[in-house]
Amino acid sequence: MPESAQARSQPDVGRFVSEAWRERYFTACDAVYALGAPASREEDVETSYGTTHVYRYDPLDPAARERTPLVLVHGAGSCSAMWYPNTRALSAERPVYAVDTPGDPGRSVQRAPLHEPEHAARWLDETLAGLGLDRVHLLGSSYGGWLVLNQAHRAPDRLASVTLLDPGGLEKVGLRFFVWIFVSLFATFAPRSLRPRLASWLAQPVLVVPELRAMIRTGVRAHRIRRPAPQPLTEAELGTVRTPLYLVLGERSLLVHPRRQVERVPRLIPGARAEIVARTGHGPQIDHAEQINRKVLDFMDAADLGLPTAR
Repeated sequence: MPESAQARSQPDVGRFVSEAWRERYFTACDAVYALGAPASREEDVETSYGTTHVYRYDPLDPAARERTPLVLVHGAGSCSAMWYPNTRALSAERPVYAVDTPGDPGRSVQRAPLHEPEHAARWLDETLAGLGLDRVHLLGSSYGGWLVLNQAHRAPDRLASVTLLDPGGLEKVGLRFFVWIFVSLFATFAPRSLRPRLASWLAQPVLVVPELRAMIRTGVRAHRIRRPAPQPLTEAELGTVRTPLYLVLGERSLLVHPRRQVERVPRLIPGARAEIVARTGHGPQIDHAEQINRKVLDFMDAADLGLPTAR
């Protein structure tokens, strides 16, 4: 039975609306993947919630291949292709795995509902176990940042560090963020000549990367998303986190209030590092890729050496 037909028999799981739209989306994804480093290999990991598709990127340097690996967790409504500006630089210094999260468009196949934060933590832990990874750094963007933060709270045993890029899970998502999402999606239909100006005004780099724009637009039509809501962690829950944590916020973020969180998170999580990146919004790893890549690599180096990570 085709995957989309299987999913339709389970209404609480993410699914593509048809095989034709599934293939159309994957074609758009592959155009984005081609902008980054080629994956060394791909593999599927079976979990309690379905099959997780994983891309691996290996360093050329044999010594770097022995370092603690990094696992990338993408944002909502996307897939691992969104990491195209980062995979080459990050995988030059350590192994990198990029996972397609179940419930979102991508090559993972969800077969059981994933409604609660506990389910999300179990899924990610089973994925890491299936990859044979006992110790990893986690890097998550937006919704993926919530998944990573949730893991640090609920299932931290495998974690060497966590990095959150403009993440969910820190405060209730306000109307301003949903308005920005709607306006950004509408702006993808604007004439080419207007897109750079709109991208600057909205702090939305998707608009000026044709391949990424096509992938996002296709995904909205091709897939029905089903996954846990990124409920904010309470202050008591944040206080349980002992994994070295790095919070990166865009100066123009509409998901969180950057100045509030850059003060709050280090106060609640001992040793946490938090900073605001200027001239960016919700996608710092895209429009400030070189800067973010270097910051993340330096943070992981410090965590591996047991050095203080707070600044």
